[in-house]
Amino acid sequence: MARLFFRRGSAAEAAPDAARELAARARAMLGVGEETTISISEIACGDPACGGAETVVLVMRPGRRTEAAKLMKPLATVTDAELSEALQPLLAPAS
Repeated sequence: MARLFFRRGSAAEAAPDAARELAARARAMLGVGEETTISISEIACGDPACGGAETVVLVMRPGRRTEAAKLMKPLATVTDAELSEALQPLLAPAS
C-alpha cells in the first residue's frame, strides 16, 4: 500500500500521479510486496542545492524500523537512476 503526502503549490495537480509512479518504481526496485508501505513526500527545502523542494521516500516494512531515502529535488524530476542510488542503503537486510 502506498501512502502519499503532498505539499501545496503550483504542481499540486500533477503531484499525485508523480508520487504514485515514484512509489511504484521504489517498490519494484526494493522488491517489496503490498505488506510494505511506501510513502512519498515532497517537502520544502532550505538548501539552495535542492531547488526549493526535496523528495523523501519512507519505507515501512512489518517488524522493522521505518527507513528513509532523500533526494534533493522535486519528486516530478527524480530519475530511475537517482531513485535507485538513493534506495541502495535500504536494500541491505535489517540487522
